[in-house]
Amino acid sequence: MSKLNLITKGFVKDNPTFMLLLGMCPTLATTTSAINGMSMGLATTFVLILSNMAISAIAGLIPDKVRIPSYIVVIATFVTLLQFIMQAYVPAVYDTLGLFIPLIVVNCIVLGRAEAFANKNSVFDSALDAIGVGLGFTVSLTVLGVVREVLGNGSLFGWKFMQADGILVFVLAPGAFLALAYLLVLFRKYIAKQ
Repeated sequence: MSKLNLITKGFVKDNPTFMLLLGMCPTLATTTSAINGMSMGLATTFVLILSNMAISAIAGLIPDKVRIPSYIVVIATFVTLLQFIMQAYVPAVYDTLGLFIPLIVVNCIVLGRAEAFANKNSVFDSALDAIGVGLGFTVSLTVLGVVREVLGNGSLFGWKFMQADGILVFVLAPGAFLALAYLLVLFRKYIAKQ
């Protein structure tokens, strides 16, 4: 598999949101705005890259009986590091995302990539895979956040461009499901044409 393919497959074939339907909790809960979706995606990407690299480096040292708990400890270490960085440098984003940052530890995208890819491949390939999947997740969350913010608030990345309020349902939980459903259909129709 080419190095470029390792990165690009996360956008289309292994897109966590639109193809694999993984990480639905942060996808639906944090995408009330474009900036929140992008921030959650970037936070997950940070943890995904570092944990994939670390797990790939130590995979041969971990006995099979404790493989998954070991992965969770590695992931939790990087999530804790991420929390400290976010609290220090972007406290407003950290406060907005709140509980969903610690939940990255048990995010099935991160653990799934560790189990399916990182423990069987080189550190470099694992980093490329994590970049692709992480950026695919970030783009998906950002797009969903854009749709919800534009329709729900009449704004984009916090810039209000409509005088009137938007459609309230799109900033609420049902709007997340509606927007995700339509984006899933559009994404999969696009893929089917390729």
